Amino acid sequence: MKKKNPAVDAYFSKLKNWQKELTELRKILLNCPLTEELKWRNPCYTFQKSNVIITGCFKDCCSLSFFKGVLLKDPRKILSKPGENTRAGRLVRFTSLQEIIDLKPTLQDYITEAIELEHAGSKVDLKQEAELDVPDELQQKLKANAALKKAFAALTPGRQRAYLLHFSAARQSKTRVARIEKYTQQILDGKGLNDCTCGLSHKLPRCDGSHKSLR
Repeated sequence: MKKKNPAVDAYFSKLKNWQKELTELRKILLNCPLTEELKWRNPCYTFQKSNVIITGCFKDCCSLSFFKGVLLKDPRKILSKPGENTRAGRLVRFTSLQEIIDLKPTLQDYITEAIELEHAGSKVDLKQEAELDVPDELQQKLKANAALKKAFAALTPGRQRAYLLHFSAARQSKTRVARIEKYTQQILDGKGLNDCTCGLSHKLPRCDGSHKSLR
């Protein structure tokens, strides 16, 4: 079994929900050739310094997430997208300890495959999908505001994509304009659509709703 990371030990000592389930997942992961770290405030497992798997704790479930899950064969059909527009990552959700125990052999196979993919240097080809169109309203805004154009270009491709999907989803032009204006300052600040803007989130840079405590 791989050596436990003290930072992850501290994480578990403060864990209030899903402790038994995540402890079982940790045992499975530590029996694999992975290095245990704490990233984004969650236990993360790497191979040759590359992120392979991360576990998560949510209100209604806990999860085991594969960073390149889209490349896994998934014969048992247990993987799902974390979000509708997620391209690379895939996760398995659990609501009981018994689910993890029953799936242990399958999880070990999936983890082994994920490590082999990383060892082989396999990459997720994000260019396979067609480029998203930039709404006319945003193009006009970027033309008129050089600072905004520079800030938008500096965002990661994932953050750009999230904004484009959000702006384009509006059917009416006035709604698209309103959405762009709403998030202009957030873009100028280098934040993504779902990034924390209050600094209270426990899952930085993502927003976990901690801002609601200010109300």
